[in-house]
Amino acid sequence: MEKKSSHGSNSNLQLLHEGEGLNYRMKTVPKVGGKKDISLWHDVTLVHVDPTTSRPTPYLNFVCEIPKFSRKKYEIATDEVGNPIKQDEKKGVLREFKKGDIFFNYGCLPRTWEDPTFVHPDAEGCRGDNDPVDVCEIGLKIVKPGDVRPVKILGILCMIDEGEADWKVVTIDAEDKWAPYLNDINDVEEQLPGTLDAIREWFRTYKIPDGKPPNVFGLDEKFMDKSYALEIIKECNHAWKELITGEKERKISSMGDDVQKLVRKLSKSNLLSLAPDDNEPPTF
Repeated sequence: MEKKSSHGSNSNLQLLHEGEGLNYRMKTVPKVGGKKDISLWHDVTLVHVDPTTSRPTPYLNFVCEIPKFSRKKYEIATDEVGNPIKQDEKKGVLREFKKGDIFFNYGCLPRTWEDPTFVHPDAEGCRGDNDPVDVCEIGLKIVKPGDVRPVKILGILCMIDEGEADWKVVTIDAEDKWAPYLNDINDVEEQLPGTLDAIREWFRTYKIPDGKPPNVFGLDEKFMDKSYALEIIKECNHAWKELITGEKERKISSMGDDVQKLVRKLSKSNLLSLAPDDNEPPTF
């Protein structure tokens, strides 16, 4: 499912910074070939493409939102045209992790969507959280917000966040020095003992300083392996396709009005941001 303007890597992407405070937006545009906003959610391919050969690689693309060793809660604005990165806010106050700095690069997989109308059988009866699939990248490099990096998929954790399924994919940058030694989730525990436990405890406790209870996890709190993670990613990529084509909106007439409003809001914004300059329908 490809778009003429899709980007398989960061080779022709650059960031523009606009506004400040609550109005700050980090927008992505081509280095060459125009100034039209690029959606890091929709216009970047899920599979990484080698910019020198234009051929798919074994890696997936990771869009960084929050660099490791930082705490400002940047995120892709899924309900804004062009999907820029912004700092999350609550009641007019910019949000940071009160727990402190996060210790891994955090972001998402493009062209994925955790469908709020779908209950995965392993997700404790919870629906998707209405966002792209989250990624924890455990490499040594600090990745800047808005950067797109090729990563190896290692495994996945099923977090239940306030009654919603919120999958966390564990990855490592394909160019990281540790990458040759990490090919599946068991390798992480063997080569970097304690890393997975620390990730789980971060997500369990990070909302406690906000006065909320600890998060819980499905699947007996286990990190599932690469094969399982890829199945979840495939499901969420399929859900994304249904979302942007409008198919999901046509299917949800029997769902609750609160869910219908969420999907409608995303669909309208997404279809608008995907429309080419000449206003023809998007090409896949």
